Amino acid sequence: MFVVHNRITVPAEHASTFEQMFTDSFKHLASFPGLTRTTLQRPRQPDQPYVSTMEWESAEAFQDWMKSGSFRASHALPEGAPRDAMGSSSVIETFETISDLRYS
Repeated sequence: MFVVHNRITVPAEHASTFEQMFTDSFKHLASFPGLTRTTLQRPRQPDQPYVSTMEWESAEAFQDWMKSGSFRASHALPEGAPRDAMGSSSVIETFETISDLRYS
């Protein structure tokens, strides 16, 4: 499994707008081949970023998505939305899963 974390700094005044726009963008991901899961985590402290996590079958599937219309659509800023509502900065981190223990 290939995992991508995107740590997104969002101005406090845009947090609600960001959450709505980000979760709305999931509709562009639903049927993309190779994506197995995507989540958005809200920070518990004001100085922490949001974290978006995407789990892919492979790095190649992620790279294919990055070149796709799905990627462009999911990153489009809705008309009338403040420019920094989707975050003022972000840091991408990528990982390969080496161990996965799931509890029910």
